[in-house]
Amino acid sequence: MPQSRNATVDALLSLRGGLSAISPDPTAVPEFITSILAALFPQHSRGEHLCRTELTALISSIETSLTRLCKPVCSDERAVSAIIDGVTEHLPEFHAVLLEDAQALYRGDPAAKSVDEVILAYPGFLAIAVYRVAHWLHQHKVDIVPRMLSEYAHRLTGIDIHPGATIGRSFVIDHGTGIVIGETTVIHDNVKIYQGVTLGALSVDKSMADTQRHPTIERDVVIYANATILGGKTVIGAGSIVGGNVWITESLAPGSRVYHKPS
Repeated sequence: MPQSRNATVDALLSLRGGLSAISPDPTAVPEFITSILAALFPQHSRGEHLCRTELTALISSIETSLTRLCKPVCSDERAVSAIIDGVTEHLPEFHAVLLEDAQALYRGDPAAKSVDEVILAYPGFLAIAVYRVAHWLHQHKVDIVPRMLSEYAHRLTGIDIHPGATIGRSFVIDHGTGIVIGETTVIHDNVKIYQGVTLGALSVDKSMADTQRHPTIERDVVIYANATILGGKTVIGAGSIVGGNVWITESLAPGSRVYHKPS
């Protein structure tokens, strides 16, 4: 080996030595997501209604890939088993809430030809599906893994939903590219948002990590493309419509209509 390469190896060994060796297997992320979608929806299992044996095998695949993700970040085997069992037991609830999301997206999008199309082909639905699972893991204090899941969906869809965000039922993302939903965002039921929307923080100071930094969106709100809503004290009142390209840092009363007017 050339001397220069030896020096490079020595330098990397020294630099890497100061970093954590925690390393969930990244290849398990797509396997986990693919298996969980196939278990929940026949549209993701090649259009087949699986028999008991096939569905049992899929659930085993979910448990295996999730174990590969969780073991490196949790040394307590009993805690890992509890997480695995919890996800498995929660599968029917994941199905129920995601079906509501898919049906809401279908009702609200004239271009959608069927709920099947939404479940199989819509990036907004995929991002929401991964969020729902990642959020459950985040709530149960699993380190790193929820963010790995959400960032995988982010790469696939261009939609960035932090797993710590709280999102109600019948949530609709239309188109979706460029959406950012921050960690402490609270979104109530029956909310619809379009591409480029940012629900973000006014300040990113590290000392604010344990406070609500992102806005609250009450039920039945529509937020159009490229709107930016910032701040932990900002509340968008129920039934409001937020037009495209607006910049909001103060609360809106219920039923408000806010539009961008070029000067």
